[in-house]
Amino acid sequence: MNAEELRALQTPIKQAYRSTPDSALVTSRIEVSLEPASLAVRLVPDRPIVAGLHPATGGTGAAACSADMLLESLAACAGVTLLAVATATGVTVTGGRIVAEGVWDARGTLAVDKSVPVGIQRITLRFELDSSADQAARERLVRTAEHYCVILATLRGTTPIEVQVAP
Repeated sequence: MNAEELRALQTPIKQAYRSTPDSALVTSRIEVSLEPASLAVRLVPDRPIVAGLHPATGGTGAAACSADMLLESLAACAGVTLLAVATATGVTVTGGRIVAEGVWDARGTLAVDKSVPVGIQRITLRFELDSSADQAARERLVRTAEHYCVILATLRGTTPIEVQVAP
């Protein structure tokens, strides 16, 4: 896809959002089914990914760790966003990778030490780009992608999360 094709694809969508802002509200929904016998969850319907305990918390390593899945989501979103920005701005990216690393302390998750926070405490997102663009252009590209990446913006922000228990 080139910049012209991307604009042709996105222009009518952007116009619709300008004229009807509510149409731009998207609810992303992921459903998982509980598998209590294996302390895991399965994403349904079309992606049979089993999520379970990390080995640091008693898992076997056979199931995906939810923290890894969060990082996969972040890396995937950053990558798609970067490629769209590169296409729109005419920066050629021929390959590369995005590495997301998160550090968390299992003591918090396992309630070993109540002073240790639960959750990922630090995330590093590294862009390793195959591109003939100079360093300044690469940095602009990454900063722009960083600005528009939905998952990154969500993680950095203060998105309210409502927890409900179904009757």
